[in-house]
Amino acid sequence: MIRKSLTLYLLALPIGLMGAVDFLFGMLSVLVFEDHEEVEFFTPAVVFLAVAYLLVQLAGKEREFRRVGFRDAVLFAVSTWLVSGLFGAFPIIMVTKVSISDGVFESVSALTTTGATILTGLDDLPKSFLLYRQFLQWLGGLGVVIFVVAVLPMLNVGGTKLLKAETPGPVKDEKLSPRIAKTAHYLWVVYFVLTALCAVAYYVAGMSVFDAISHSLTTVSTGGFSTHDSSLGYFNSNAVLMVADIFMLLGAISFALHFKVWRSRQLKLYWRDEETRYFLLCIALITSMIWFGLRQQGGYSDSWVALNAGAFHLISFMTSTGFAADSFADWPLSVVFLLIFAGYLGGCAGSTAGGNKMIRNILSVKLFNLEIKRLIHSRGVFIVKFQGRPVTPSVLGASVVFMFVAAVSTMVLTLVMMASGLGFLSALTAVAACLNVLGPAFGELDSNFQPVSDFGTWVLTFTMILGRLEYFTVLSLLIPDFWRR
Repeated sequence: MIRKSLTLYLLALPIGLMGAVDFLFGMLSVLVFEDHEEVEFFTPAVVFLAVAYLLVQLAGKEREFRRVGFRDAVLFAVSTWLVSGLFGAFPIIMVTKVSISDGVFESVSALTTTGATILTGLDDLPKSFLLYRQFLQWLGGLGVVIFVVAVLPMLNVGGTKLLKAETPGPVKDEKLSPRIAKTAHYLWVVYFVLTALCAVAYYVAGMSVFDAISHSLTTVSTGGFSTHDSSLGYFNSNAVLMVADIFMLLGAISFALHFKVWRSRQLKLYWRDEETRYFLLCIALITSMIWFGLRQQGGYSDSWVALNAGAFHLISFMTSTGFAADSFADWPLSVVFLLIFAGYLGGCAGSTAGGNKMIRNILSVKLFNLEIKRLIHSRGVFIVKFQGRPVTPSVLGASVVFMFVAAVSTMVLTLVMMASGLGFLSALTAVAACLNVLGPAFGELDSNFQPVSDFGTWVLTFTMILGRLEYFTVLSLLIPDFWRR
């Protein structure tokens, strides 16, 4: 049974958070950047904080919310992304004067770390707004819900089910601490430290302080927004690309694993982790395939330049970051489809990356191999193991169903986008970009998503939330049984 008072009480948190963020950037506009955008931030800040206060009052005097049910958690997870996307759009609409549909699309793209954009002329926009846009991706990278879980103990609310409803990947029971809120704290500490290190590395590589901070926010979050229309290609620097490669990879590896490595001081734990090991091996294999394709058909006369460009864009796609440094839309079609395929593979569970997650790919291959063995050895008894431990049938079944839902969703949504007026390549890559929270598309949308109709924009906005919450959390709300007592 869903408790309305609990839902209202919990939703006050992300709304209040968005109000606090807007207030912060209003202060930055006044005190740091002096770009006269304070009204565009302070106005929604006051409204959001007032709404948050009102929701707390409407929730009533009940404060004993420790028993958060599964339905409460699912509804909260979906509602948080919807509400945060809507409220995050207000400064975007007020500063850039775009339509509501475009503003919400840009906001949801930021918070889900998709990185698809409808904006142009980024180089001329106010710095406070550009940093706000980057910060939304950083906030959404680890998850607004995980931020909320981190503060729940102060509000006497249990957070285990909320964290499970938000956390990507099929295995969600691993804790870094017996207390779920402390786990959320640890994840945020790792996230913040990686972001700080990335900013320093970008600065050393030649970026300005503003660009280094801005791009660190969207690199570790694997978001891909930039302060320049030409993305990282603006800097024309191999050093910048190599820094991006390293921190995109770190952002796509489980943050729980990062914490374990830091706590144990043993880098070999990365290679011992089966998911991370296969993730890195896939990066190496597909990079070599892309390098071969570029050398044969891509017009690169220098092997090192081709390798650097191929590796950077492959990592950008596979980690669902979406940075660009070259005109990859002009690359051979075979390489383009390799990039799209890599986007579906995705990063590791428990990271900021999108896609299917490497653990599901591994389990799918192992399950396929298992069925071949059973066919050959009909009386044999075989089990699927991951990290040396048997995988339960429920996890295997969920992984297979996930792959099926991802394929069907891609097909259906591609047809819908074609009906909205896009060509096949544009529709397919737009859906792939939004489902995998990736960003870049091809065809008519190789520069940005401006050509998409208002109807198509709303469809893709829904698609981003569907992909960010990995299908089931959103689709469960469409089942009548979910709403029955």
